[in-house]
Amino acid sequence: MQDKQYNVLVLCTGNSARSILGEVLFNVLGKGRFIAHSAGSKPVGQVNPFALELLRQQGLSTKGLRSKSWDEFAAPGAPEIDFIFTVCDNAAGETCPIWPGKPATAHWGIPDPAAVEGDDTIKRAAFRKASEQLARRIQLFMSLPIESLDKLALKEKLAEIGRIKD
Repeated sequence: MQDKQYNVLVLCTGNSARSILGEVLFNVLGKGRFIAHSAGSKPVGQVNPFALELLRQQGLSTKGLRSKSWDEFAAPGAPEIDFIFTVCDNAAGETCPIWPGKPATAHWGIPDPAAVEGDDTIKRAAFRKASEQLARRIQLFMSLPIESLDKLALKEKLAEIGRIKD
């Protein structure tokens, strides 16, 4: 029996770094079982160059990545989202659109690598750390028996993953 395919939305305010990394990691690690998208409440309009550089160094495709508004995913014709993860504290506290289908949501706060000051070596290290934290949480999420958990148990498991200190 083939596993159900799930749509995931990774949210952050600017949709330029953490949520972009999350989108790519979900798509790669999910191997077709998870189809991920990312968006922001106030998209900055471009993907952070350090995020693109890191993804390319990891051999991951950056094709089609763009900074976009979460409104795209609340509009008619948008994919029905099963899971929403906020990865920045600002997006977690904002009033989100009404999502069709009542997806499971969780906050997985990751420090903003784009806000790190210093030389390029320090900035690259911050992006690597954010990517590693996201990958660890995504792998834990993907190991859950999603189909056999009731909504309350699933919500608690998603919250537990978000509380993990890397």
